[in-house]
Amino acid sequence: MKTELRQKGARRSPAGAFRTLTGALLSPSGAFRSLSVRNFRLFALGQVVSVAGTWMMVVAQDWSVLSLTDDSPTALSVVTALQFTPVLLLALYGGRLADRYDKRALLTAANLVCAALAVGLAPLMLTGSLRLWHLYLFALGLGTASAVEIPARMSFVREMVGPELLPNASALSAAYFNIARVAGPALGGLLVGWLGTGLVVLVNAVSYLATVVALRMMRPAELHRAGGSAARARVVDGLRYTASRPDLLLPLALVAVIGLFGFNFQLTLPLIAKTVFHTSAASFGLLTTALAVGSLAAALVTTARRTRPSARLVTGSALAFGASEAAAGWAPGYATALLLLTVTGFTSLYFAQAANHRIQLGADPAYSGRVLAIYALILQGTTPLGALVIGWLAQHLGARSGLYAGGVISLAAALVAAAVDRPRRRGAEPLPAEPVRPGTDRPVGGA
Repeated sequence: MKTELRQKGARRSPAGAFRTLTGALLSPSGAFRSLSVRNFRLFALGQVVSVAGTWMMVVAQDWSVLSLTDDSPTALSVVTALQFTPVLLLALYGGRLADRYDKRALLTAANLVCAALAVGLAPLMLTGSLRLWHLYLFALGLGTASAVEIPARMSFVREMVGPELLPNASALSAAYFNIARVAGPALGGLLVGWLGTGLVVLVNAVSYLATVVALRMMRPAELHRAGGSAARARVVDGLRYTASRPDLLLPLALVAVIGLFGFNFQLTLPLIAKTVFHTSAASFGLLTTALAVGSLAAALVTTARRTRPSARLVTGSALAFGASEAAAGWAPGYATALLLLTVTGFTSLYFAQAANHRIQLGADPAYSGRVLAIYALILQGTTPLGALVIGWLAQHLGARSGLYAGGVISLAAALVAAAVDRPRRRGAEPLPAEPVRPGTDRPVGGA
């Protein structure tokens, strides 16, 4: 009886309740089950610190551009374009590197390069020697490192946790990214106002080391590495493989249009903050934070996903995103903008996760680096072109037009995708109810 009472007391104590809750979350059916994998847990912790620093730097960078150019949308669009152009040009090669070489080593090198770039920029800001062309070169350097880092990071998630935990780990990756995205801009906006842009960029340089330390602490023997001849194949083989998969092409096409016109928040939000609502750097950071809060909520919702999303879910979430972004452009006041940007953040991340999971869970693991490089190229590499178009609209029609155009075009693309997919969905592709065998459209255990 005394033993039973002690057990009940332990269960009722705060420590016992915490252990019970942690065990439930990390259990095979828990929302955070991927964090039970040591390598992924280390990586997630390092990324939260590193990505928060990166978003702090984004606030400092964008604020510096606008301060140097008298709030020029064109200058900001050029910086955005320079940061993403290398992804457009080099992401496929980065995917090939991810499939051929040690992803952990690639990620370590990419993060060290980004840290070195930030260390080089900070003194220019601190001494008042900063010029616009310095920011152009900095953005170009970051983009080049990102062309290697993005496909390596995205495919490394599968390598850390294996195919069974991939949907959960991918959703948690989006969750920790958006936790950092919530904290980073808000803190960055405050620090820019208090300490200036130089110290914020210096903090970002140090934050990259968190990911480097996490990567070096991992146990390589516990990674799920794919082998075979495909891992030694060329970029063109990855393109041919993707072209042979209509179920991958449709979400990629939808991502291309929405990435081009809809996902230009790094350009539109600073302009909205400064030219529409006439806010401070701290208030600009809160607009970005509102977007991230919605994205974080969507990431947490998708942790429960266990199967490959249907094409209908991808197009439906794209429709919701288009409607919410157009509504955010209409926002009559700052408070309304915060609310609508939260909704926009939710729908944007939900769409991106649905498309990502449909592509990643349908691709052969040996091609995952190159397929995800195509996804990253389309999602982020089209940003330079979109930034120039949206920047031109904002310059001539006002900052709100960027959100209007992105939302309406995304809506139209989703409607076209739904119409194109309807005949194939009727004839050949029921909604999957079981986990999908990697590299196929068939459920595990299916014929």
